[in-house]
Amino acid sequence: MKNSFKNLTFAELKAKRDELNRKYMEFRFQMVIGHVDNPLQKRTMRRQIARLNTLIRQHELAAKA
Repeated sequence: MKNSFKNLTFAELKAKRDELNRKYMEFRFQMVIGHVDNPLQKRTMRRQIARLNTLIRQHELAAKA
């Protein structure tokens, strides 16, 4: 899963990040309610969002250069 984002385009990366942010917010609400099967999924989602942010920033810097 770590390397699955590297071959996406800039627009796809942004769309994927927005989708994961939406899912992360829904997951947080479910945690408050108490209907979560795997609480460690929160950590993996956060890390995936961070990976996407890193790749998006790399694309932005590459475009500047």
